[in-house]
Formats: sequence, structure tokens, C-alpha cells
Amino acid sequence: MLSKSGVDSIAYTMTDLRTSSISPDDDNFERDLQEMLEDGPNLNEITSNVQGGTPQSVSATFVEKVGPFSAGTSSSGTTSANNYGSGPSGSRLTRSYTLPPATSNVPLSNSGSHSSGRSPNGDFIPKSVSLNAQSKIETLKEWSVNTFKTTKQFISERIGKATKTVDVEMETSIEALRETQRKYANILRLARAMTSHFYNVVQTQKALGEGFSELAQKSPELQEEFIYNCETQRTLVKNGEILLGALNFFTSSVNTLCHKTMEDTLLTVKHYEMARLQFDAYRADYESLESGPREAATQLKLEETKRKYEEHKVKFDRLRSDVQIKLRFLDENRIKVMHKQLLLFHNAVSAYFSGNASALEATLKQFNIQLKRPNAEKPSWIES
Repeated sequence: MLSKSGVDSIAYTMTDLRTSSISPDDDNFERDLQEMLEDGPNLNEITSNVQGGTPQSVSATFVEKVGPFSAGTSSSGTTSANNYGSGPSGSRLTRSYTLPPATSNVPLSNSGSHSSGRSPNGDFIPKSVSLNAQSKIETLKEWSVNTFKTTKQFISERIGKATKTVDVEMETSIEALRETQRKYANILRLARAMTSHFYNVVQTQKALGEGFSELAQKSPELQEEFIYNCETQRTLVKNGEILLGALNFFTSSVNTLCHKTMEDTLLTVKHYEMARLQFDAYRADYESLESGPREAATQLKLEETKRKYEEHKVKFDRLRSDVQIKLRFLDENRIKVMHKQLLLFHNAVSAYFSGNASALEATLKQFNIQLKRPNAEKPSWIES
């Protein structure tokens, strides 16, 4: 075994050998590396960083030696190189700063109060959006109340537990209008059926005339007879197309009168009947509250019910006036239109079945009816 003096001499000899073999560059490298290791985080800090996932402190001198890209922020949230250290070059400062953990929540707004136009989570909500949403909610609420009251009033009237406002003259006129529409719809259905059947007759006559013409060329012994019948069928087809034009004009006018003009008036009648139901519903509520005890709690509700009752009364009176005006104008328009259309229908049908072609064409000219020929050229844009 070696003595203590022998071990010391061997260590001294190895130190001399190592010192003599190290160059100045290697010496500088080791010194720099030693300084970086001293300025870097210790083992405890590394362990806590691995477990927590977020570095808690960084040496300012270590940051300066690693590079300018690792500059941090001060505790006040501003970035500055002066926070890492100051003094002459070569001085070793160990001033450090603390970073917030990665899992910390950064508030987007003051937690104590929320400014107008912002939600609790910091999102901006335009004022117009909130006002629009509130308006829709109020509209839905008002519609729900009106629907409930109207339905209740309708059922109560059906079972005889509620009274209704009745205008005998108005109800008679409305029922007469509905009956007139049903009868005109029946006339329109029959006129369309007649037009459809007569169109098939005209098409059959056209095919029959073509057949006669073809047989006239292939049968010389019956050529004259076939030609006579061919010309007759062509004449019938020509007059039939004129009558079809008159029938189409008749059905189109009656359809407009029945399904557009009368329907528009009946739509106003439906609005009038709905307004009448709402008026009676609020009238019943108002009469019920007015006949009840006058307490302070019900006084405000009574005033609100009276206000709505008066609003629906104004609406009901306005729609009743609109219905009366439309019924009067509809009756005048119906008489004027049907007088013209019935005269057209009579003259056209009479002229066709009597064989008076000139009278049939004169009827179309009288009512300004233009026939659509299958081979006719389209008019120019100047004529149209």
C-alpha cells in the first residue's frame, strides 16, 4: 500500500503533467464553462422546473451570457435589459426575476366590475345586438299573451260562455261574399272543363282534316269528296281556335276575379275577425277587472288592461271600415267585369255554333283579344 506522502507526490506529478499539456485556449474554455455553470440554475431549481413545468427564476448574468434573445420581462410586465443587472463589465451580478406560471390565468378585464357592452368573460357585445334580442323577447311575449287570450275567447264563444261583438250587416255581407266566391269558383271549374274538352275537339278535327287530305291524294275516285270534308274540317278548326281564344280569356278573367280580387278582400275579412276576437278578449278582461274590487294592487293592472282594450278597439274599428270599403269596391268591380265577360262568352259561343265566322272574328276584335297562332312569328321589341 502507498503512504500518504506517496499519494501526494503522485497527485502533484499528475497535476504538473496536466498543466503542462493544457494550452491557453483550453484554459479560457474551461474558465468560461465554469462561470456559466456557476451562473446557471442549481440542481434544486432544475428539479422543481421539471416537476412544475415552469421556470421560477433565471439569473440575469446567465441570460447575458446565453444571448440577447433570452431577455425577459420585469415584475411590472415591461421588457428592459436594465432589469438583469448593471455595473462595469466583468462584475458578476446574480439578480433574478420571477416569471408567472404557465397555468396561471391572465384576466382580460377587471374582475371587480364589467364595463358596458362586455360579457363576464371579457367578450365584447355590441349594444345593438342586446337591444335587438330584448326587442325580440318582448315581441314574443306579447304574441304569446295575445294568442292565449284569443284562443280562450274563441273557445268561450264556442261553448257559450262569452259574448261577442256582432255587426249584423257586416256579417251578412261577408257571408254573401263567401257564397259568391264558391259559386264563381264552380263556374270557373266548368268553364275550364269546357275549354279543355273543346280543345280536344279542335285537335281531333285538325287530325281528321289531315287524314282526309292524305286520302284525297291516294284515292282519285273519291278525291272530290275527301277534299270537301278536308276543307270543312279546316274551317271548323280555324273557327274553333277563335272560340278557344275567347274561352281562355273568359276563364282567365273569372280566375282573377275569384282567386285574386275576392281573395284579397277575404284576407282583410280574416284580419278583421282576428281583431274582433282580440277586442272581445281584452274587453272581457277589462269588464271583469272594472266590476271587481278597486284595490291598490289591481289599479295598475286595470289601467294597463284599459289601455290595451282601447288600442284593440281602435284597430277593430279601422279594420271594420276597411272591410266595408273593400266590399263596396269589390261589388262594383265584380259587376263591371262579369258584364263584359258574359257578353263575350255569349257572342263567341253563339257565333261559332251558328257558323257565323265574321261575327266570331268581330267579337274578338270588340274585346281586343289577340290569338296566339302556333306558327306565328314573335313581334319585335318595338311592337311589344
